[in-house]
Amino acid sequence: AKLSMSEKELSARLESARQILFKHREQRIHPSKDDKILTDWNGLMIAAQAKAGRALESSDYENSARKAADFLLNTMRKPDGSLLHRYRNADAAIPGNLDDYAFLTWGLIELYQLTFDVSYLQNAIALTDYQIEHFWDDRQGGFFFTADDSENLLVRTREIYDAAVPSGNSVSALNLLRLAKFTANTSYVDRASQIASSFSNTLSSGPASATLLMCALEFAFGASHEIVIVGNRESEDTRAMLEALNKINLPHAIVVLKSPETAVEITKAAPYIEDFAQKDDHATAYVCRNFTCALPTDSVEEMLKLLE
Repeated sequence: AKLSMSEKELSARLESARQILFKHREQRIHPSKDDKILTDWNGLMIAAQAKAGRALESSDYENSARKAADFLLNTMRKPDGSLLHRYRNADAAIPGNLDDYAFLTWGLIELYQLTFDVSYLQNAIALTDYQIEHFWDDRQGGFFFTADDSENLLVRTREIYDAAVPSGNSVSALNLLRLAKFTANTSYVDRASQIASSFSNTLSSGPASATLLMCALEFAFGASHEIVIVGNRESEDTRAMLEALNKINLPHAIVVLKSPETAVEITKAAPYIEDFAQKDDHATAYVCRNFTCALPTDSVEEMLKLLE
């Protein structure tokens, strides 16, 4: 009313002004844009979206995380299993560093917990094994930032300080501990322990500089669970169990789904679940602590009580 025009007329005039400004702006030199795709940063985003998709039951987050993970595994991974760091203008290049392996593995673990697509867990294991083979420091323990077959540097550094992103060694320690829960591979626990020992002085003098490594230690020494659900992924009772688990905070637990479609593949990755079976043809939960399991249950309420 104060401008003597309707809201529709005002919107039209503003749009006209924006078009004039845009036309003049297009005549200026465009600023440079950072349009590269990085394996490590995408790994962090996959982890975040997978966790959000699980907590919020969001198919949008799940689809985005899947798309990013599939792109990295298909485009940024060489036939020998190694990763590349950067993709731009249809060109994947630069040998992957520790963060690329650690962060992508983190994302794949979280994505398995959301989708129960065994291929993501299998790839997380394969990347970790490659990382151990080519980045491990046999003398001091922990991981170098660069691989043993990368360019010949004066010094191969090891990093533990968390900055804008967590350090590759901290993330790797947590990855190893979580994969040990999935696979019952104790050598992963030994590697994580060596990482903590190698950087113990840093933790003692400035623990705030390596907070994710402290999270890994809490995972290692705190009360943790291995939860195995045996049942058809699409059945109502299986979904009820998984949805109940997604609604509670379980930072020190891993969840495995053994369904008829994936039984062979998941048992290869997690051999200790080979004899886990459904109870009376109902979805069945096995709640374990350090691979010592309570009696199986087909009750959601009983499953949750075992986690208290």
